[in-house]
Amino acid sequence: MKRTKEEVIKYIADEDVRFIRLAFCDVFGKLKNIAIQPSEIERAFDFGIPIDASAIAGFGGDIRSDLFLHPDPSTLSFLPWRSENGRVIRMFCSVTYPDGRVLESDSRAILAKAVAAADAAGLRFFFGAKMEFYLFRNDENGEPTDIPHDRAGYMDVAPEDKGENVRREICLTLSQMGIQPESSHHEEGPGQNEIDFRYADPLTAADDTITFRSVVKAIVAKHGLTADFSPKPIPDEAGSGLHINLTVDHRDGKDVLPYTIAGLMDKIKEITVFLNPCESSYARLGLCKAPGYISWSSENRSQLIRIPSSAQRDSRAELRSPDPMANPYIAYALIIYAALYGYENKLPLPESSDINLFTAPPKVTSRYKRLPSSLAEAAKLAKNSEFVRTYMPESVISAYCNQ
Repeated sequence: MKRTKEEVIKYIADEDVRFIRLAFCDVFGKLKNIAIQPSEIERAFDFGIPIDASAIAGFGGDIRSDLFLHPDPSTLSFLPWRSENGRVIRMFCSVTYPDGRVLESDSRAILAKAVAAADAAGLRFFFGAKMEFYLFRNDENGEPTDIPHDRAGYMDVAPEDKGENVRREICLTLSQMGIQPESSHHEEGPGQNEIDFRYADPLTAADDTITFRSVVKAIVAKHGLTADFSPKPIPDEAGSGLHINLTVDHRDGKDVLPYTIAGLMDKIKEITVFLNPCESSYARLGLCKAPGYISWSSENRSQLIRIPSSAQRDSRAELRSPDPMANPYIAYALIIYAALYGYENKLPLPESSDINLFTAPPKVTSRYKRLPSSLAEAAKLAKNSEFVRTYMPESVISAYCNQ
């Protein structure tokens, strides 16, 4: 349920709310927050709450580090794992300079701008994420070990699958917060899990992805576990992906999905550093169902872009290269802009690749362009990309390309 400012203030009074967490992300999508008490909520809505951003990645240094958080009332959610005796709620915020200008590296604002550009072109996007993660046991001091929670495999069941109850609690908690998971199961790797989400508008989908990561970490900690969202936590096991399903509607009912796919394939190398932002991202790509080549096909999981079969006859595509370390606001924004590029330039859809690229011989795979093979290569491509510089501020490019 999305609320207005007045409804939030009433909710706080009616539900015995004691703390309000004002949430935002750094440029890499790491969740941050500051807690205020109910007496400060009107000031937060009217003027914003000041923060020192000097130590926040991508937000600048010691000079001009005073920024303000402005809560979005439509994002209110209570935190079910906190005490019921005095509720704690959370709202996502926009980040501004003292004079009211939006901070260039506020990634939620970057996505909102992309959504507005799509709307102006007559397009509406919807995203549904499939996120994989590993669970590791903690030691007697509560520190994570390198011992997986279990040794189960793909879609195994209890008792081999020891994550069943943890996933159930995660899904129930998300449902209490108004986020609806579609399904959950054990993945291929030992201790690896996956939870999938319904489609939502881009901002909601990105908010939900950020919320999901924080909920998982909070819930598994109660079970003496640590959640690892890195793309390749165990060298010889399956990596973890953030598979992004997307649909796009045209206001005149036209099928624009082919242009979307063509645009993504055209720009994917230039935007990869934002979808795969750490060195271990590139140990995942090209192995264990993670794509290594720029290609597309129906149902084929060896491809960069897969067109899933659907009993609902909806038209959608799944981008399989991103990993869970991506900032979803930036990832979704760049996907939208790449799709718009394909649509506005009427890019022809390349021929589908109806082969298994994981087992195809070199004489076949040599016909395909490859995704970047290292963080350095991906960073160089982004730095030199006119497309990236058109849509990403210098502060964001610098943060990702000068790691």
